[in-house]
Amino acid sequence: MTINNLSYQYKTANIIIKLIVINVVLFLFVTIGSWVFKSSPGVLMKWFVLPTEFNSLILQVWGLLTYSFLHFGFWHIFWNMLMLYWFGQYVLNLFTEKRFLTIYLLGAICGGILFVLAYNFFPVLSGQLGYLIGASAAVLAIVIFIAAYTPNTEVRVIFFNVKLWQIGLFVVLSDLIQLPTSGNAGGLIAHMGGAAFGYIYAMQLKKGNDMGSWFEKLMDGIMNLFKPKKKSPLKTVHKSKKYKSTRKTSTTKTGSKSPNQQKIDAILDKISQSGYESLTKEEKDFLFKAGKE
Repeated sequence: MTINNLSYQYKTANIIIKLIVINVVLFLFVTIGSWVFKSSPGVLMKWFVLPTEFNSLILQVWGLLTYSFLHFGFWHIFWNMLMLYWFGQYVLNLFTEKRFLTIYLLGAICGGILFVLAYNFFPVLSGQLGYLIGASAAVLAIVIFIAAYTPNTEVRVIFFNVKLWQIGLFVVLSDLIQLPTSGNAGGLIAHMGGAAFGYIYAMQLKKGNDMGSWFEKLMDGIMNLFKPKKKSPLKTVHKSKKYKSTRKTSTTKTGSKSPNQQKIDAILDKISQSGYESLTKEEKDFLFKAGKE
């Protein structure tokens, strides 16, 4: 397979596959780099991890996001990427890739913020030094978001079906139980930050409040900075005569919803009440097509 083919497949892949590829490539880069230079992986990652001290964080503020793309060990990245792929599919069935990325990135940031606050204000952790890496907070934001938004959706686990809210509750409780005795208390606290964001975002979205709209606009603004400006080949021509527009004004009031949007809202309400599996094939197809637009 040529580089051009790989590049094409990456560009046409969905956001879940792209995130997995980015995480895996960075993991391989750090792992192979540590072998080549005969050093600890931490040496190569030190400028991109999330430190606990405020003084260090000010000089490395990007660590609030970059830490979530770094991993220690095969199993660390394996379980994170497996959960991202599995639960991410449910989110993409209902929402756009832009919203998916918003949940993922803001979940990582919230997990990082709670981690830093815990190390600076919790008496048990106060005074200790450390740093945070791993996509767990971002992944848990995705898991808990979809578990809270469509709690009654059933998934197959080995030989029996379970509901998404049951999986979400199990994941959160397992972290809380480990918290007092775990040697990774900071990491578990970051998990809770991501999970809390995912839950709050889902609850607010069900009420019609989009907490992530500002972040989506921010991402659009950043992307526009890197887009080359296209010059119009048309020249401006001045006309002395004025012509009245023959267009008919739309009778739709500003802010009113289109029939398609009304249908989407009705389907999402049905999912939140009865789960994704309660949809008919026509409703699933319609929702999938709408998410691609």
